[in-house]
Amino acid sequence: MKQVDGNDQQAEQPVASPCVYICALDDNNICMGCYRSGEEITHWGRYSNAEKRAVLEKVGERERASMNFYTPSS
Repeated sequence: MKQVDGNDQQAEQPVASPCVYICALDDNNICMGCYRSGEEITHWGRYSNAEKRAVLEKVGERERASMNFYTPSS
């Protein structure tokens, strides 16, 4: 393991942005590309990894609720 700040803990990898470069907010201020709110997009770079994971949970809920996702057929 890599040493971080004198502790024997591996550095946590940053949580990746869900941005898909289709940036358009709907009437509810939710991006139609990544399903984040305008506020979540604005603050993404300042969020901790835990906050980003919480946003990603909301993103998943919003995407499922929209029924606007691709599911490959078997």
